[in-house]
Amino acid sequence: MKTRILLSWAALAILSACGTVGPNYNLPQQAVLQRPSAAAQFLGSNDTAYTSEPLPAQWWRLYQDPVLDGLIQQALAANTDLRVAAANLARTQAVAQEVEAGGRPVVAVSAAPSYGRASGAANGTTKSMPAAWSHDGGLTVAYQADMFGRLARAMESANADTQSAQAAADLVRITVAAETARAYADACSALRQMTVVQHSIDLQQHFVTLTDRRMRGGRGAAIEGTRARSQLAQLQSGLPPLQSRHLVAHYRLAALTGLLPAEMDRHLLQCQAAPRLVSSIPVGDGAALLRRRPDVRQAERNLASATARIGMATADLYPNITFGLGAGSAGSLSSVGAANAFRWSLGPVVSWTLPSTGSARSRIMQAEAGTDSALAHFDGVVINALKEVESAMTVYAHELSRNGALKTARDESARASAQSQQLYRYGRIDFLSALDSERTLAASDAALAESDAQLTTDQIALFLALGGGWEAAAIQGNASNAAAM
Repeated sequence: MKTRILLSWAALAILSACGTVGPNYNLPQQAVLQRPSAAAQFLGSNDTAYTSEPLPAQWWRLYQDPVLDGLIQQALAANTDLRVAAANLARTQAVAQEVEAGGRPVVAVSAAPSYGRASGAANGTTKSMPAAWSHDGGLTVAYQADMFGRLARAMESANADTQSAQAAADLVRITVAAETARAYADACSALRQMTVVQHSIDLQQHFVTLTDRRMRGGRGAAIEGTRARSQLAQLQSGLPPLQSRHLVAHYRLAALTGLLPAEMDRHLLQCQAAPRLVSSIPVGDGAALLRRRPDVRQAERNLASATARIGMATADLYPNITFGLGAGSAGSLSSVGAANAFRWSLGPVVSWTLPSTGSARSRIMQAEAGTDSALAHFDGVVINALKEVESAMTVYAHELSRNGALKTARDESARASAQSQQLYRYGRIDFLSALDSERTLAASDAALAESDAQLTTDQIALFLALGGGWEAAAIQGNASNAAAM
């Protein structure tokens, strides 16, 4: 008997070593990520607005704004989208644990005491059998021999899905950080633009008052007053949208930080200018970008999972063997533990659905098509990532040039206004000419304020395209995992 048992275990070991069917995953050579140009320096990196230094893990700290730091920290701790992403990650981890458990021995215990009467005819007698207590119980151990690697491929796919879910959570994290910074910048820039617009309104109101005074003195035409009041109303119409933008930014920050609109501190955002970097932005290169961007990692892991599913479908062409060992006792209740009531069995169970209908082959073709689709999507994500960064760098660099020109125009307007005021004091020009210089300066201030706001928005868009901001969470997660081991 021992010899038969040893032979059975040996047969199981031989069958288990048959190999893993399906392709082993390697990043395809034809993938866009493998092209040398994908890892090169960015086309716009020669601009003085950028450096090749690596992007820091928490890019928002470059602004050195404690209020912004606090808002992003609160958003990363309480945002509802991040909670959804964490739950999705936990679900995929649980699925991976379930798949892993499929490769372990399954132990089952049964106990079935009963009272009744057995069939006399079944026991070869014409007499009725007496009613009595009986028992049937035992222990069964079953182990699925992964001959062709179906369980191994399933584990590969589940692990890749888990890593994809982690990348998806990282993608939500960087989006939440960028949206929080953008909402904060919108609130700050709206306040500054409101101040500039209010100054223009005050100047125009002064002009309206002066025009009315001249008309009452008989030195002006009615059309001058009409035009002045029309211009005043036009300027006043620019204030409500900015006030609305400021309030909406508050509500966006409340939602991003997990608060209700009524719970947001309305006195928190009293900044008079949007945060803005005055130094060059560290952008790194294409290789660092593609390693860092969560959507690229997510697409690559989805490709790995799809490749493993080809092996799972291929394994369905072959037999499924489960090796089992069962032992127990059956008989009358009084014979519990007796030698003649003991039973045991050992041996494999082979199940094989012959692939004669073509359905298994069809599933392989479906899995292969899914892999082709995943590769195409992966290539598209890589191309889009590089496109987004190059586009964001181009937009920011050109807005920076525009901002410089607007600043020069504002400085020249300020110089002209100061000269006009001096000439007016000496009686060389009239008051309306001096007031017109003030209005030109106010318009230049408004254009510069709008450009400053756009610069901050463009900076945040570039940081979002660069894909940073999730690394701190990953480091904390790795530390927690190490502590738990």
